[in-house]
Parts: sequence; structure tokens; C-alpha cells
Amino acid sequence: MRNKLIKNDELRITSDNPNSKFVIRNSKIPELRFPEFVNEREWDDKVLSEICNVTNGKANAQDHVEKGKYPLFDRSEVIKATNNFIFDCEAVIIPGEGMRFVPKYYEGKFNLHQRAYALKDFSCNGQFVFYSMFHRSALISQKAVQSTVLSLRLPILQNFPLEIPKNPNEQQKIASCLSSLDELIAAHNQKLGAVKDHKKGLMQNLFPQEGEKVPKYRFKEFEKDGEWVKTTIEKIAKVSAGGTPESTNPEYWNGNIPWMNSGELNNKRIYSVSNFITSKGLKGSSTKLIPFKCVLIGLAGQGKTRGTAAINYIELCTNQSIGSIHPNEDVFDSEFLYQKIDSMYEKLRYLSAGDGGRGGLNLQIIKEIELLLPKMEEQQKIASCLSALDDLITAEVEKIEQMKLHKKGLMQGLFPKVTN
Repeated sequence: MRNKLIKNDELRITSDNPNSKFVIRNSKIPELRFPEFVNEREWDDKVLSEICNVTNGKANAQDHVEKGKYPLFDRSEVIKATNNFIFDCEAVIIPGEGMRFVPKYYEGKFNLHQRAYALKDFSCNGQFVFYSMFHRSALISQKAVQSTVLSLRLPILQNFPLEIPKNPNEQQKIASCLSSLDELIAAHNQKLGAVKDHKKGLMQNLFPQEGEKVPKYRFKEFEKDGEWVKTTIEKIAKVSAGGTPESTNPEYWNGNIPWMNSGELNNKRIYSVSNFITSKGLKGSSTKLIPFKCVLIGLAGQGKTRGTAAINYIELCTNQSIGSIHPNEDVFDSEFLYQKIDSMYEKLRYLSAGDGGRGGLNLQIIKEIELLLPKMEEQQKIASCLSALDDLITAEVEKIEQMKLHKKGLMQGLFPKVTN
């Protein structure tokens, strides 16, 4: 960060007992300050109604609009309005239903539903207010829970407390610092999306399409290798599912055998797991120890887990909701098969949907999966290409997570400590 921040060391006694040695950092001064504001006084105590106009929308807002131009908060569709429900201003939008309130900063024309609130006509920096509200979103949720209707209401927001720097330049500096970080995160998210799209497009061309036996693109050394060979999983590999040792038996758990639950499929490449079982747990249940480089598939789950593919790089056991395609180095490259199964996510979801007549994935469905295989060398080349993109995606995801953590820590320092 270009601007150096200075740590505030001002402390004050907070106990009513004058002999108390309990001290905390001054709650109205942030821990971190930019150098030019280090000698500024405490921030002002305000409520939202003192610094902006807090308003909600109309119950029938969406009944008076056509699809088109302006966003409707808090609805996902885009609408075009021809009436006075349209706001044209700088605003902080806050959803009014549900238990998690994440504000949105918005500039321009928008339509506001009655179950959303807009903070507008600011007497201070509006973007600063947005970041301050974002920092306090957990407290907003708490205020809603304390409400008799378990929802956010206009009087709660109007009387919601904030601390505001007296100097408008400090407000702007904090807002600019955090918005620059948001722009950087957005840029990396855009880059991540582009790499994912590139991989998706590449997979569509490196694997044969429906009804075809050769891919659209081939590496030059394989152009004359002819058609890929049609087969099924059952013909080329052993398939198994796991199990769960009895959770109430302490002799079965906290051993040294890795045991994987289906939620961990979302890690995609499995180098470690959260749970371990004992040899008694292995023998006393239907779970099995599987070799490394199995292609793993989620068999069940109400969310995105069902149909999710992963690959393990350690020997482990799995629960009953994971199907394992064991490696067969004479026929296929496990990395290639993982990429192929991963590309079939939507198809696997369809096969496991109730409307498809299957009622969920099972081992028989996995065994019947049809696929085309090229020679081993071409499999390895394709797998290497796609794995390199996976490495780029993983690195970008880690970068974004680190920036989000940095932003979170920065906000904790740039704003006074949140108190109830």
C-alpha cells in the first residue's frame, strides 16, 4: 500500500473503578491512521438519520415497471421504470430481509423495493458510510434479531450508530484506500473468470463432442492417431464407495487413517483431510482404504457436491456418499480421467436428478458412464495442459483470498472497534 499507516497507541481507563488497571484502546479512535490525521481528535458519534436520509421503497414497485434498464433492489431482475419509484443518486443499499445484511454501494438510477433500504443525501462521504456499514454488517444483523419481527425495520436503521471522522479528508482517504483494494480484488476476480472460461472452452475442443470420435483440436504429434476408443468406466476400472464408522464409538476415531467426507470433494485435489479413523474403525465399517489417484465423485448432496469430481494424492478412506474410480495405469491416465469426469458435472447432475428417473447417483450409474479414450501419450498431454490451467486458477483463488483477508484486517484497524 502506497500510504503508510500509523498505529494509534492512545489508551484510556474504561472501568468505573478509578483504581482499576483495565485499559483498552480509545474506542472512538481507530488503531490505524494515515500520518496526516494522526493528531486528529476522536471521531464523532452519530446515528444514520443525522448524516443521511434513510428510506425504503414501495410495496408494488415491480408492478409498475418493464424489463429493461435499471436494477431493482432487492430483486435480481433488471427493470425499466416510468414512475417516481426511481431514485437517481449516490446510495448505500441495504437488504431488509434475512439475517445477513451486506450493503451495496451504488451510483445512478435504481428502483427500490419496500424490503430494501437506501441511505442517500449524505452530509458526509457516502462511500465512507458504505464501508463503515459493511464493517458493521454483523451488528446490523444483531439489531434485526433483537427486533420482535426478526427483520430490519426503518427505525432500527435510522437510529443505527456510527462513528465519523471530523475531518472530511480522512473520510475520503479511508474510502479511497478501501475502494482501491476492492478494485484490485475485482480485477483478480475478472482474471480468474477469464482463466476458468479459457479452460472450459479448451476442454470443449480437446475432448470429442457428442457424436464425434475425435476432438476439434489435437496436439500436432497426435493428429494422425485416428479415432478415440469408446468404452465405459466398468470396462476399464474398479469402482467402489466408502462408509462411515459409528460416530459414537471412540475406538473408531482419531486414529492415523485419513477419512474423507463428501464436503471435501470441493477441494478438488485432495492432499489432506480433516478426519482420521483407527484400524478398528476401518474393520468395523463398510469404508475402504483406496489407493492414491482415484477419481472421486460425489454421489449425494442437496447442494453442488453431487456430481463434483476430485482426485486424491494420498491413500484414504471415504464416506458412503463418494464413489471412487480406481486407477488403471495400463489403460488410462488418472489425471486425464479426472479432467474428463470434471467436465461432465452437468451431465452427472442430470443423471442424479429425480426428474431423470434416477433419484441420485450410485455406483451402477458411474460404471455405465461412456467415454472415449485416446492413446496414453495423448491423454497425458491433455491432462498436463489442463492441470497447468488448474494451477493458475488455484494461484489466483489464493491471491484473492489473501487480499480479502488483508482488507478485513485493514478495516478492523481503520475503524474504531465495534461495540454493542
